Amino acid sequence: MEIPTPAELREKRIRMGLKQADVARMAGISQSMVARIEAGSVDPRVSTLAKIVEVLQAAEHSEITASEVMSAPVYSVAPDDPVSRAVEIMSQNSISQLPVLENGVPIGCISESAIMNAMEKGGFHQTHRRLVQDYMEPGFPTVPPTAPIDTIVHLLHHSHAVIVLDKGEVQGVITKHDLISLIT
Repeated sequence: MEIPTPAELREKRIRMGLKQADVARMAGISQSMVARIEAGSVDPRVSTLAKIVEVLQAAEHSEITASEVMSAPVYSVAPDDPVSRAVEIMSQNSISQLPVLENGVPIGCISESAIMNAMEKGGFHQTHRRLVQDYMEPGFPTVPPTAPIDTIVHLLHHSHAVIVLDKGEVQGVITKHDLISLIT
């Protein structure tokens, strides 16, 4: 392991957009200790230095943005498409939900769960003849291509997917599967 110099630690912290107090809180040390280490006025324990390096490395990994993990093209349906079209697209592409776009603008989503609930309530034959708009759920949250991965992780705790929009146009979609696949 190469030991970083105080100047390298400071430069990396600034590049990551972190304050000394941020690094201190995440590393479990005092802000004054971080300041003294960066100034070179104290020779820290190896364990303290390792904590700071770990925090900075984690911050560096969080620089991954939406554009780097999104899937494209985005499979979608229109509100006036038959539900059978949504089922066909989901089946062909092994996905469980689709954004609903109207003139390229996300207005909702349709999922296997919504279709299954409709089948349970109205029977299979009724569901088969209905339109996407009849079973549409609220839309997925949207983020710009520059959104950090931490933001996306937070949004996916509450939603099936996140839509990546750039200048009002759908660029990609991010699902929990897309994020989990980053681990490999």
